[in-house]
Amino acid sequence: MASRKIEIMDTTLRDGEQTSGVSFSVSEKLTIAKLLLLELNVDRLEIASARVSDGELKAVKQITAWATENNFLENIEVLTFVDGGKSIDWMLTAGAKVQNLLTKGSLNHLTHQLKKTPAQHFKDIKVNIELAAKHNIKTNVYLEDWSNGMRNSKEYVFEYLDFLSTQKIERILLPDTLGILTHDETFAFITEVRQKYPKMHIDFHGHNDYDLGVANVMEAVKAGANGLHLTINGMGERAGNAPMASVIAVINDFLKDVTVAVNETALNKVSKLVETFSGFRIPVNKPVVGANVFTQTAGIHADGDNKNNLYFNDLMPERFGRKRKYALGKTSGKANIQKNLQDLGLSLNDEDLKKVTQRIIELGDKKEVVSQEDLPYIISDVLDSDTIEKRVIVENYVLGHAKGMKPSTTLKLRVEGVMYEAHSQGDGQFDAFMNALRKLYKTHSKKELPDLIDYGVRIPPGSHSDALCETIITWKREDNEFITRGLDSDQTVSAIKATEKMLNII
Repeated sequence: MASRKIEIMDTTLRDGEQTSGVSFSVSEKLTIAKLLLLELNVDRLEIASARVSDGELKAVKQITAWATENNFLENIEVLTFVDGGKSIDWMLTAGAKVQNLLTKGSLNHLTHQLKKTPAQHFKDIKVNIELAAKHNIKTNVYLEDWSNGMRNSKEYVFEYLDFLSTQKIERILLPDTLGILTHDETFAFITEVRQKYPKMHIDFHGHNDYDLGVANVMEAVKAGANGLHLTINGMGERAGNAPMASVIAVINDFLKDVTVAVNETALNKVSKLVETFSGFRIPVNKPVVGANVFTQTAGIHADGDNKNNLYFNDLMPERFGRKRKYALGKTSGKANIQKNLQDLGLSLNDEDLKKVTQRIIELGDKKEVVSQEDLPYIISDVLDSDTIEKRVIVENYVLGHAKGMKPSTTLKLRVEGVMYEAHSQGDGQFDAFMNALRKLYKTHSKKELPDLIDYGVRIPPGSHSDALCETIITWKREDNEFITRGLDSDQTVSAIKATEKMLNII
């Protein structure tokens, strides 16, 4: 038996743009439209509302011009209104050929917002549909507040659908406008419409106010819906719309009797682009596209993945153009670190691995986030520290920096078991530390401190964490130059660690 094809209509550029604080530029709308059709392979795009602004008109003109050249014009849709033909005139100017006509799907909206009878509303709609057809514009019809209509004025809904079944329209668009439906209601209501109008094309438009958007979409498909309205990253008014990535994954994994044309591997790329253009940040734990959803944190999970992939499920990251990661932190353990070392092409013996693990745990206890790019720096610092005999220990220090006062340091230094203390000021915190150190060595040691001739700070290339910075200091002692490195989340502390290594070398 052939699978049933479900149309996917993306409404990121229309309903998604109703997200509070979001407004796409003309070029951003065109770029997103191209990506959605060419890369993600959605079936249809709802790109704007008619008569909103000059900028909206300009964007629609550019998209329809591109769509005409690339045979996508029939896939481009615009939200219109029952307004005596003003929306149709706007569409003709914009070059669009498919209208999604917004009408009243509940008696409550019709009575209190339009203050019209059903017969009056139907008459106005008929005029709009006929005017659109006269200009070769196809019509889909939204039943705004349909979900409440089914709950509270079902007789009106079916009277309206009986009327629409006699009109020259392409699709009926059934929105859960206020996101009120449960999955049971969605299935029951769509089933009822489907059984009464078996040949009618039905789209379901879900909102996420109760976090039931994906569940409701799933039940709508089961009940016989032909199309779904989704947005990238679940953008939309209030709690947003049913999110594209989650819905596509659910359909592909759990609804085997239906198919969608959407290209899974492009989901992450499109999500990131829309995030960038919109400024609407993707929660790190958002399914499929969130930054953390393919990251194992607990060491036991990494160990299990090494043993027959015990913690894998069907949501493999490669499906979505992503890669599984193993977090580095206080709960990661040796297995997580080994996974990251494998990715980097590195290996450590058991003793060194234990030391590196301990350093990462220490950073985790400080609530620092360690990335894979930080790992070589940590390894270098740990192994480098092990080669130096620690006869001199910076036991304690207090760094002070206040407005209008010179930075100061109080330093406590242990040299071969003997404790020394000094206080000094400087042009910066590290300069104050070095001045205190020089004071101690001048008073208590015959050794001369080497000159500091170069000082550099860097973070691991490619690192997206704030966990580490490395300070590299070049020292000169007589004719000899040598370098020490310090690693810490704080720049001054990393410089102090590099200096402590110098003290033990001299």
